[in-house]
Amino acid sequence: MAHKLKVAPSIIAGDHARLGEEVRAIEVAGADILHLDIMDGHFVPNITFGPKVVEDLRKVSGLCFDCHLMLEKPCSMIVEFCRAGADRVSVHVEAKEPRRALELIKAQGKLGGIAISPETDVALLDEFLEVADFFVVMTVHPGFYGQSMIVEALDKVPIIKEKLKRLCRDCPVQVDGGVSPKNVELVARAMADEVVAGASVFGASDYRTAIEALRG
Repeated sequence: MAHKLKVAPSIIAGDHARLGEEVRAIEVAGADILHLDIMDGHFVPNITFGPKVVEDLRKVSGLCFDCHLMLEKPCSMIVEFCRAGADRVSVHVEAKEPRRALELIKAQGKLGGIAISPETDVALLDEFLEVADFFVVMTVHPGFYGQSMIVEALDKVPIIKEKLKRLCRDCPVQVDGGVSPKNVELVARAMADEVVAGASVFGASDYRTAIEALRG
């Protein structure tokens, strides 16, 4: 495997009746980041968490909170999620006003990221290469966890990394969707820096073993 990956378990796949315990468990198990999928029922069909959940989980964990806003109008909720305890916030390039959204995130003193869906042309990220703090390459269609990885979407990762290199920028590129121990080597070879994992962590009997298997 090319290099060690940071692992960001996605709490959407945890037991929602005991979210605080689940977050503490993955922190103890060695997770690098907590990934929080925020869905609005418009940009994607599903609905997940609001700022209150983020605020309550913040009280029980020192992990980096990575809020992935799958919202049609992210600008309307950015301040609330930042104040609730997000350390990083990503918005979709396909959503409304992504550039303004990034500006709002940074105005709150947080790291701002841009996410891109599998079917979207990677060239749409060009205008964000000098302003975003990190990038999220979706390898499933946003909205539901447990999907199989769309391997072809990984082709975006080296393209983004090369463009960032030309700009002398060293920003993390995160891969989100269908990542498992069976395909994580492909993710590392694509030169990603971080992986989001839902079912492959929270569906495992031992979280530490599951996280280490994804780290490489």
